Amino acid sequence: MAKVPRHAFVPETISSQAYRDHPLPIGEGQTISQPYIVALMTESLELEGREHVLEVGTGSGYQAAVLAEIVSRVTTMEIKEVLYHRAARLLDRLGYTSITTVFGDGYYGHPPSAPFDCIMITAAVDHIPAPLLDQLKPGGRLILPLGNPFSFQNLVLLRKKADEVFVKQITGVLFVPMTGRALNR
Repeated sequence: MAKVPRHAFVPETISSQAYRDHPLPIGEGQTISQPYIVALMTESLELEGREHVLEVGTGSGYQAAVLAEIVSRVTTMEIKEVLYHRAARLLDRLGYTSITTVFGDGYYGHPPSAPFDCIMITAAVDHIPAPLLDQLKPGGRLILPLGNPFSFQNLVLLRKKADEVFVKQITGVLFVPMTGRALNR
């Protein structure tokens, strides 16, 4: 995380707050997660360095940049067009060549890039999207804030083993709701 210039991922008007341990608004009704949660989610995936990770909810691009410092390949999806363009330009400008930024509804994942070793959802959803579970490799991990998108959620880590999924609750969290298909099912 020390390699990623967090201040570059927040609006200039609040860049002085970039390294404080709390979420910050990034526009379009979205936030950049507090550094502690970024670190917790990243560490919980137990990354070894050679993984291909799908991130659902690019936002500012900060979490994707943190992941790119650890793994070999990141595909990140954003449904809000303004944020998608802003993050794609920033990640390109900062030289993150191992990140592919995709505009679209992350609920459906990104089949052309699947399967994934790990998936990280950075917006709250009240169920586990089946398309994402389908795109997770056997032995893969999926981390997400699971629960009521308009209230508190539990940060949950899933491990996919053959046809079984094992669930571990990590801690209570509060994330912005996942939009698109997640809210309109």
